[in-house]
Amino acid sequence: MTSNSDKNDIPPLGFKGSDLPPYITSDPPKILIIGAGLSGLFLGNLLEKTNIPYEIFERAPSKSRPMGSVMCLSAGILPAIEQIGALDDLMKFSKPTRTFNLYTADMGTIAKLVADEVSVTGYDRVLFARSELYNLLLSRVPPKKIHLSKKLMSFQQNHQGVMARFSDGSTIHGDVLVGADGAHSAVRHHLFKTLKEQNKLPTNDMRSMNKGYMCFLGTTNPLDPVKFPDVDGEESCNAMNIGDKSSPYTWVMYSVPGNRLCWNVIIQLELAAVESEQFRNSEWAPESNKRILNSLRHFKTIYGTLGDIFDATNDEGVSRVFFEDMLYETWNHGRTVLIGDAAHKMLPSTGAGAINGMQDAVILANRLYDIQPTSFETIKAALSDYRDERFDNVKSQYSNTHMSARLQFGHTIHERIIRHVVFNWMPKWMQNRQVLKDNAFRPQVNFLPQVPPRGTGVIIPQRPSTRRPEGRRDQDKDNDKKEKEESGPCAVVL
Repeated sequence: MTSNSDKNDIPPLGFKGSDLPPYITSDPPKILIIGAGLSGLFLGNLLEKTNIPYEIFERAPSKSRPMGSVMCLSAGILPAIEQIGALDDLMKFSKPTRTFNLYTADMGTIAKLVADEVSVTGYDRVLFARSELYNLLLSRVPPKKIHLSKKLMSFQQNHQGVMARFSDGSTIHGDVLVGADGAHSAVRHHLFKTLKEQNKLPTNDMRSMNKGYMCFLGTTNPLDPVKFPDVDGEESCNAMNIGDKSSPYTWVMYSVPGNRLCWNVIIQLELAAVESEQFRNSEWAPESNKRILNSLRHFKTIYGTLGDIFDATNDEGVSRVFFEDMLYETWNHGRTVLIGDAAHKMLPSTGAGAINGMQDAVILANRLYDIQPTSFETIKAALSDYRDERFDNVKSQYSNTHMSARLQFGHTIHERIIRHVVFNWMPKWMQNRQVLKDNAFRPQVNFLPQVPPRGTGVIIPQRPSTRRPEGRRDQDKDNDKKEKEESGPCAVVL
């Protein structure tokens, strides 16, 4: 039975009791996932490996995604991808990245970074076009479990269940509602509105997201390796140009399979007040993007000019986004939980956003698997445990993205000095320690066979399953040995 305080804690539902699940059942909880982005699809992939029923609801009318920007995954999530049998498919459209070249606007060398991560983590850092991972995860979810044109309007929850209502008038009942619907999450908006009305929303969660940078991004069509050397190499060819103080831009490109380049052009808004106002107010359409990008065509790159890259990119494949960031304190309440950008929007300076969203999915899947029996109390406890297990690690990564953004995209005098020191004076051993620290959290799915630890670094133990408590004993023993060998300071690097 549920206490009166619990009943008052969750607003009453407005649907018939005959449609509701029982208060307590031995059946696994039914999961309603709002949002078919990477976090939502990865959670679906994980739940597909167990007997937990789920459905995914996406506001977009189609499953297609533009090519978009490059993505980078590392040892922090690759073991979980290996567990579900998707690593080999991922590697077919990926390239390892082991070097990174930084240049001035006039092609003067700032630094050349070499990071052989596979020797310390057991995995290469791999690059690919974001849409290809999306298509891979989508292909592994049964079509009948994904519902399109489902824009969430509201939801209600209490000790009996949760009901989601969509813009087409339809409703769906379940046991757990997962907000995986991105930075401007409708689930979070409705949850926070309710909590604010009840004076239960922390003050920090009432703030707006920060907007420090704006980015144009795209992926070229296949390129001629003669005109674009190394675009067909086995490793990704990476280059970043950082503009001078009169031109607060950073432009980056990465080669991906198919002889293509993923590219970004980033502007620091605080140093371009007039231009940022233009960017904010101009129409977000291909014609508007092209007009602004035309003013940047003369910028130099290792392949000629940005104009050469733009000409090889279809206009409709160019996107414009703000680099926003926000770490929310409230991730769960009652039967509702947030994952990915809905809970923590990070700057994309380290690739941590996608990795952390997928790590959320792993830990949440573990906690959902442990729910026995299915009741309001066990669900609340599971969602709270998920947040507790993830928050400190996400908070650390969130701070790292700010430092990395200043190193890569910053144009103030202070940021230029920091960049010079970090990229030119930091010893190799300190860089390796940071790599180990960044990849120490490598969650795996408790209900699937474990991938053996790789590399030389300590792996942070995760909470074992209450249904399979033996899950990580071998890894913990291995960590005890490695911890004795690990000591010393860590510094944030690119």
